[in-house]
Amino acid sequence: MTESVDDRIARVAFNADGLVAAIVQQWDTREVLMLGWMDAEALRRTLTQGRVTYWSRSRQEYWRKGDTSGHYQEVRGMRLDCDGDAILVSVEQHGPACHTGTRTCFDADDLSPVVEG
Repeated sequence: MTESVDDRIARVAFNADGLVAAIVQQWDTREVLMLGWMDAEALRRTLTQGRVTYWSRSRQEYWRKGDTSGHYQEVRGMRLDCDGDAILVSVEQHGPACHTGTRTCFDADDLSPVVEG
């Protein structure tokens, strides 16, 4: 028997705000592209539509990546972490992933460790 969408959503440990972190990764290169937030409905839309939908904390609304920019994310796979409180979303990224226009949101500020000793 195949697990239903509702069963999959029920396995997620949403935080006190009803959200779960969604780490987005290019499916073939494993490049980390961005971090977004999903509530149960955004997760449902992502699981059933094949395009990533997020909950915008700042705008308090759903946004499907690429609807205005054309830089959409086609879902290739999704995995829940061992605690159920983070989702890894493997995508085929079409265009830049970051709202700044860069490929990834993780290329702007280096926080490499400083080892004293």
